[in-house]
Amino acid sequence: MSEAGTEMFGRTIQLFLVDGTATGLRKATIHGWTGLIFVATSATFAALTARLELDRTGIYILWGPDIEATGGIRAYIGSANSVRERVKQSAQQRDFWETAIAVTTSDDDLSKGHVEYLEARLIELALAANRVALDNGTSPAGLRRRLPEADQANMEQFLANLKIMLPVVGLDLLKPQPRAVARAATPIAQRTALETVFEIRHKTGVTAKAVEEDGEFIVLEGSQALKDTGYVQLSYGDLKQSLIATGVLQPTIDGKYVFAKPYSFKSPSAAAAVVLDRNSNGRIEWKVEGERRTYHDWQQGRAASLGARE
Repeated sequence: MSEAGTEMFGRTIQLFLVDGTATGLRKATIHGWTGLIFVATSATFAALTARLELDRTGIYILWGPDIEATGGIRAYIGSANSVRERVKQSAQQRDFWETAIAVTTSDDDLSKGHVEYLEARLIELALAANRVALDNGTSPAGLRRRLPEADQANMEQFLANLKIMLPVVGLDLLKPQPRAVARAATPIAQRTALETVFEIRHKTGVTAKAVEEDGEFIVLEGSQALKDTGYVQLSYGDLKQSLIATGVLQPTIDGKYVFAKPYSFKSPSAAAAVVLDRNSNGRIEWKVEGERRTYHDWQQGRAASLGARE
């Protein structure tokens, strides 16, 4: 059951490799949904813009690495009466993008008002999620989102399907931040009450705490990190320098760093590497708070428990 008490159910996602290869143009949709999503890289962009389906009203997203933030993503969201023409123009004006996503419908049922509503809502949700840096200069005016009530309901359903599909094709644009990050103003104990807390206690006295939420490993504020250990094979060195530059990690008077705010890492090993200032196996370095069980032990135990229930 979901938080709202609504029964969850499976979805059938149809993924079509247009030229039969995994690196070529991809076409995706959900069974029973009229929405069509095309995903192209810079190498397959010409194949994307050659599709007749894209000479329709729709929306598009260009995304790629953000050179201003190590590991970050930059994205541009747009809408058009002809996605094919507008996405060409937008791509020529931006050099950060590596992937282009175009969205339209199989029945050409989206109006200009519909896609402007979707564009505005996507920008609104992306800003709230704060997972990517948006290249859009300004947010669409609120007037562009004014649709009849029935049309708004239809577009919100369309948007719900996009929320499912975008992560499937590789873009976590709209996913809300974990509680441990989003509710940073509330005490840590309240934010992590439902989660298992992990810790690193290093012989130098450095300590760090973290929780895992929905596949993300979040190091909590107040955690410490070593500096200048002399290890030269630090895989996450650039990430650590980025965290220092953005103020997530701040120097302390005793020659260490402290996390000024919670930060979500892609893996326990990335988090451990930043904390210990060296390549680290986070599955072993992180232990359940107050215990000797490693993250690996905890994960194996949870998998066994879930298997026993089935």
